[in-house]
Amino acid sequence: MTTALLLIDIQVGFDDPWWGARNNPDAEVQAGRLLDAFRADGRPVFHVRHLSNTGSPLQEGGSGTAIKPEVAPAPGEPVFDKRVNSAFIATGLQDRLREARVPDLEIAGLTTPYCVSTSARMAANLGFGVTVVEDACADFARGADATFHPAAPALTPEASHFAALAHLHGEFATVASSSTVLSALAGRQHG
Repeated sequence: MTTALLLIDIQVGFDDPWWGARNNPDAEVQAGRLLDAFRADGRPVFHVRHLSNTGSPLQEGGSGTAIKPEVAPAPGEPVFDKRVNSAFIATGLQDRLREARVPDLEIAGLTTPYCVSTSARMAANLGFGVTVVEDACADFARGADATFHPAAPALTPEASHFAALAHLHGEFATVASSSTVLSALAGRQHG
Protein backbone atom coordinates (compact mmCIF):
# COMPACT_ATOMS: atom_id res chain seq x y z
CA MET A 1 0.00 0.00 0.00
CA THR A 2 1.28 3.43 -0.92
CA THR A 3 0.39 7.09 -1.28
CA ALA A 4 -0.64 8.24 -4.75
CA LEU A 5 -0.56 11.65 -6.41
CA LEU A 6 -3.89 12.82 -7.84
CA LEU A 7 -3.61 15.71 -10.31
CA ILE A 8 -6.97 17.34 -11.00
CA ASP A 9 -7.83 19.44 -14.06
CA ILE A 10 -4.42 21.01 -14.70
CA GLN A 11 -5.48 21.84 -18.23
CA VAL A 12 -4.52 24.29 -20.98
CA GLY A 13 -8.04 25.77 -20.97
CA PHE A 14 -7.34 27.39 -17.60
CA ASP A 15 -4.89 29.74 -19.35
CA ASP A 16 -7.85 31.39 -21.11
CA PRO A 17 -8.66 34.94 -19.91
CA TRP A 18 -12.32 33.86 -19.65
CA TRP A 19 -11.57 32.72 -16.07
CA GLY A 20 -10.40 36.15 -14.90
CA ALA A 21 -7.64 36.94 -12.42
CA ARG A 22 -5.94 34.07 -10.67
CA ASN A 23 -3.93 33.47 -7.52
CA ASN A 24 -0.85 31.25 -7.19
CA PRO A 25 0.65 31.43 -10.70
CA ASP A 26 3.24 28.81 -9.68
CA ALA A 27 0.72 26.07 -8.90
CA GLU A 28 1.62 24.08 -12.01
CA VAL A 29 5.33 24.34 -11.23
CA GLN A 30 4.73 22.98 -7.72
CA ALA A 31 2.50 20.21 -9.10
CA GLY A 32 5.29 19.34 -11.54
CA ARG A 33 7.78 19.08 -8.67
CA LEU A 34 5.42 16.70 -6.88
CA LEU A 35 4.95 14.68 -10.04
CA ASP A 36 8.71 14.34 -10.57
CA ALA A 37 9.20 13.16 -6.98
CA PHE A 38 6.37 10.62 -7.12
CA ARG A 39 7.67 9.24 -10.40
CA ALA A 40 11.25 9.07 -9.11
CA ASP A 41 10.03 7.08 -6.10
CA GLY A 42 7.92 4.74 -8.24
CA ARG A 43 4.68 5.85 -6.61
CA PRO A 44 1.38 5.82 -8.51
CA VAL A 45 0.14 8.93 -10.29
CA PHE A 46 -3.41 9.52 -11.48
CA HIS A 47 -4.52 12.37 -13.76
CA VAL A 48 -8.04 13.77 -13.99
CA ARG A 49 -9.30 16.07 -16.71
CA HIS A 50 -12.55 17.99 -16.90
CA LEU A 51 -14.65 17.81 -20.06
CA SER A 52 -17.37 20.43 -20.11
CA ASN A 53 -20.38 20.37 -22.39
CA THR A 54 -20.85 24.13 -22.00
CA GLY A 55 -19.11 26.96 -23.83
CA SER A 56 -16.22 27.05 -21.37
CA PRO A 57 -12.55 26.74 -22.41
CA LEU A 58 -12.73 23.14 -21.11
CA GLN A 59 -15.39 22.16 -23.63
CA GLU A 60 -15.13 18.56 -24.73
CA GLY A 61 -13.40 18.26 -28.10
CA GLY A 62 -11.60 21.60 -27.72
CA SER A 63 -7.88 22.22 -27.35
CA GLY A 64 -8.40 23.50 -23.79
CA THR A 65 -8.95 19.98 -22.46
CA ALA A 66 -5.28 19.06 -22.96
CA ILE A 67 -3.28 18.51 -19.78
CA LYS A 68 -0.59 21.15 -19.29
CA PRO A 69 2.98 20.14 -20.18
CA GLU A 70 4.24 20.67 -16.62
CA VAL A 71 2.21 17.64 -15.51
CA ALA A 72 1.67 15.76 -18.77
CA PRO A 73 0.93 12.08 -18.22
CA ALA A 74 3.73 9.63 -18.86
CA PRO A 75 2.99 6.40 -20.73
CA GLY A 76 1.04 4.10 -18.45
CA GLU A 77 -0.24 6.83 -16.11
CA PRO A 78 -4.04 6.68 -16.15
CA VAL A 79 -6.13 9.70 -17.16
CA PHE A 80 -9.74 9.86 -16.00
CA ASP A 81 -12.21 12.13 -17.76
CA LYS A 82 -14.95 13.70 -15.66
CA ARG A 83 -17.95 15.85 -16.44
CA VAL A 84 -18.79 16.98 -12.90
CA ASN A 85 -16.82 18.49 -10.02
CA SER A 86 -15.88 15.19 -8.35
CA ALA A 87 -13.08 13.06 -9.77
CA PHE A 88 -14.94 10.02 -8.40
CA ILE A 89 -18.30 10.31 -10.18
CA ALA A 90 -18.60 8.02 -13.24
CA THR A 91 -14.83 7.84 -13.80
CA GLY A 92 -13.66 4.50 -12.41
CA LEU A 93 -11.02 6.29 -10.30
CA GLN A 94 -12.14 4.76 -7.00
CA ASP A 95 -11.90 1.24 -8.42
CA ARG A 96 -8.41 1.87 -9.82
CA LEU A 97 -7.22 3.29 -6.49
CA ARG A 98 -8.60 0.26 -4.63
CA GLU A 99 -7.01 -2.13 -7.16
CA ALA A 100 -3.65 -0.37 -6.65
CA ARG A 101 -4.13 -0.63 -2.85
CA VAL A 102 -3.80 3.13 -2.41
CA PRO A 103 -4.95 4.28 1.04
CA ASP A 104 -3.76 7.90 0.85
CA LEU A 105 -3.89 10.67 -1.74
CA GLU A 106 -1.85 13.83 -2.24
CA ILE A 107 -4.06 16.16 -4.30
CA ALA A 108 -3.04 19.10 -6.49
CA GLY A 109 -4.98 20.89 -9.20
CA LEU A 110 -7.49 23.44 -10.36
CA THR A 111 -9.61 24.95 -8.96
CA THR A 112 -9.31 24.91 -5.20
CA PRO A 113 -12.93 25.61 -4.15
CA TYR A 114 -14.52 23.52 -6.88
CA CYS A 115 -13.06 20.32 -8.32
CA VAL A 116 -10.15 20.04 -5.87
CA SER A 117 -12.39 20.60 -2.85
CA THR A 118 -15.20 18.37 -4.11
CA SER A 119 -12.79 15.54 -4.95
CA ALA A 120 -10.95 15.87 -1.62
CA ARG A 121 -14.22 15.77 0.32
CA MET A 122 -15.46 12.74 -1.57
CA ALA A 123 -12.10 10.96 -1.22
CA ALA A 124 -12.28 11.46 2.54
CA ASN A 125 -15.86 10.21 2.65
CA LEU A 126 -14.77 7.12 0.72
CA GLY A 127 -12.15 6.40 3.38
CA PHE A 128 -8.97 7.69 1.75
CA GLY A 129 -6.45 9.70 3.73
CA VAL A 130 -6.21 13.06 1.94
CA THR A 131 -3.60 15.80 1.78
CA VAL A 132 -4.34 18.86 -0.33
CA VAL A 133 -1.14 20.58 -1.45
CA GLU A 134 -1.98 24.24 -0.97
CA ASP A 135 0.65 25.78 -3.24
CA ALA A 136 -0.06 23.28 -6.04
CA CYS A 137 -3.67 24.51 -6.33
CA ALA A 138 -5.19 27.81 -7.45
CA ASP A 139 -8.46 29.69 -7.96
CA PHE A 140 -9.78 32.27 -10.40
CA ALA A 141 -11.91 35.40 -10.12
CA ARG A 142 -14.70 33.78 -12.10
CA GLY A 143 -15.08 31.13 -9.40
CA ALA A 144 -14.61 33.58 -6.55
CA ASP A 145 -17.44 35.92 -7.54
CA ALA A 146 -19.84 36.32 -4.62
CA THR A 147 -22.55 38.23 -6.51
CA PHE A 148 -25.14 35.61 -5.58
CA HIS A 149 -25.65 37.59 -2.39
CA PRO A 150 -25.74 41.37 -2.77
CA ALA A 151 -24.47 42.00 0.77
CA ALA A 152 -21.45 39.72 0.36
CA PRO A 153 -18.25 41.30 -0.87
CA ALA A 154 -16.69 39.68 -3.92
CA LEU A 155 -13.93 37.32 -2.88
CA THR A 156 -10.53 37.63 -4.47
CA PRO A 157 -9.10 34.43 -5.96
CA GLU A 158 -6.58 34.42 -3.09
CA ALA A 159 -9.30 34.69 -0.42
CA SER A 160 -11.46 32.05 -2.11
CA HIS A 161 -8.47 29.70 -2.41
CA PHE A 162 -7.54 30.00 1.28
CA ALA A 163 -11.17 29.81 2.44
CA ALA A 164 -11.59 26.52 0.57
CA LEU A 165 -8.38 25.18 2.11
CA ALA A 166 -9.52 26.23 5.59
CA HIS A 167 -12.83 24.40 5.10
CA LEU A 168 -10.99 21.21 4.12
CA HIS A 169 -8.23 21.21 6.73
CA GLY A 170 -8.86 19.02 9.75
CA GLU A 171 -12.27 17.83 8.55
CA PHE A 172 -11.68 16.27 5.12
CA ALA A 173 -7.96 16.65 4.58
CA THR A 174 -4.63 17.81 5.84
CA VAL A 175 -3.53 20.94 4.02
CA ALA A 176 0.22 21.11 3.49
CA SER A 177 2.76 22.90 1.31
CA SER A 178 4.58 21.13 -1.50
CA SER A 179 7.82 21.47 0.48
CA THR A 180 6.26 19.62 3.42
CA VAL A 181 4.93 16.87 1.15
CA LEU A 182 8.26 16.52 -0.66
CA SER A 183 10.16 16.36 2.65
CA ALA A 184 7.83 13.66 3.92
CA LEU A 185 8.22 11.74 0.67
CA ALA A 186 12.02 11.97 0.93
CA GLY A 187 11.80 10.71 4.52
CA ARG A 188 9.73 7.71 3.43
CA GLN A 189 12.33 6.94 0.73
CA HIS A 190 15.13 6.85 3.30
CA GLY A 191 13.18 5.53 6.28
